[in-house]
Amino acid sequence: MEVLHLILTIIQVLAAVALVAIVMLQSGKSAGLSGAIAGSSEGFMSKNKGSTLDAKLAKFTKWIAVVFLVLTFVLNLF
Repeated sequence: MEVLHLILTIIQVLAAVALVAIVMLQSGKSAGLSGAIAGSSEGFMSKNKGSTLDAKLAKFTKWIAVVFLVLTFVLNLF
């Protein structure tokens, strides 16, 4: 039981570090003050928004966060 607890703790620490790194790699959602005043219309460029690096990082962030939360709940039971 002690070995399983150690392995899950290591995986949780790795998930936490990965979560921080992925969040830091993402660009900001706002375009700053110029985007707030003028509005941001991307037009043609927003067509493939789901396949950009930011979209992939956002999806990966959600999965890593779910893994982190599940591991937190499991480790809390031990």
